[in-house]
Amino acid sequence: MHTMLASTLLVSAPPARTASFPDKPVRFVVPFTPGGSADIFARAIGQKLAEAWNQQVVIDNRGGSAGIIGSEIVAKSPPDGYTLMLGITANVAINPGLFPKLAYDPARDFAPVTLIAAAPYVMLVTPSLPVRSVPEFIALAKARPRQLNYASTGSGSAGHLTAALFASMANVELTHVPYKNIGSILVDMFAGRIELMFVGLVSAQPHIKAQKLRAIAITGARRSPLMPELPTVAESGVKGFEVTGWYGVFVPAKTPAALVDRLNTDIVRAMKQPDVNARFAAEGADLVGNTPAQFASFVKDEIERWSRVVKLAGARPD
Repeated sequence: MHTMLASTLLVSAPPARTASFPDKPVRFVVPFTPGGSADIFARAIGQKLAEAWNQQVVIDNRGGSAGIIGSEIVAKSPPDGYTLMLGITANVAINPGLFPKLAYDPARDFAPVTLIAAAPYVMLVTPSLPVRSVPEFIALAKARPRQLNYASTGSGSAGHLTAALFASMANVELTHVPYKNIGSILVDMFAGRIELMFVGLVSAQPHIKAQKLRAIAITGARRSPLMPELPTVAESGVKGFEVTGWYGVFVPAKTPAALVDRLNTDIVRAMKQPDVNARFAAEGADLVGNTPAQFASFVKDEIERWSRVVKLAGARPD
């Protein structure tokens, strides 16, 4: 009797409902404030998904605490495909090494869907510094150990860790000066009080064009179409140096594999549409669109990598 009941229940258990998905609005959590690249990318993809699904996709900005607030919400959401997260380097790869008691574990609490894009940073110096290339910067830094300052928006931020990794790989000693916001950094960079920072290419471009800041390299694996004249840090002599800010879609762990695959297919299709492509290119980002398994492997490597860099930099949460 009990055996028959058990087998009946197994047979009649409903499969993961992918055919009818979604039959209600989908929430797309962005663990950052509106207006940044993460928000822009989520909205571009969310709009296309809403059109394809004939269903509302609600962008839910939950900024604050380095992405922890929004990430925790997603980690605790039902694994039914109706909650997506736009995850980036900071909240997925850097935070586990930076915060000793993180309220979520990216490896345990999220299922990766796809890596949507990666964008390099630009290496900027104040124009009063007598350098126009990475080798010249390294030579000056070696002649003046710990006298050249680099800025970031805080301990453990992407700008801090990218510069710390650069200093380590270039074998130079630099001094970190953390700030509360990018506006304050720019004031001191323009005035020559800070010599170096790494920042997103799009936000830096107006200041580069106005000759208020000097770009000497890009941090990606190859040159950027937005500034093709700018060499990479690696081709400038720091072999193997490559850092990009990346953006991907995650769902809560235990979301059925069939649903993850369905989401992957629909998101990658949305990314390939010309207007979405153009939006990403305008932000200096390269579209990716890989499989859930490929993205999971990438995320694992990134968490390990940034945990090492956090230790190397001696970064502590602000």
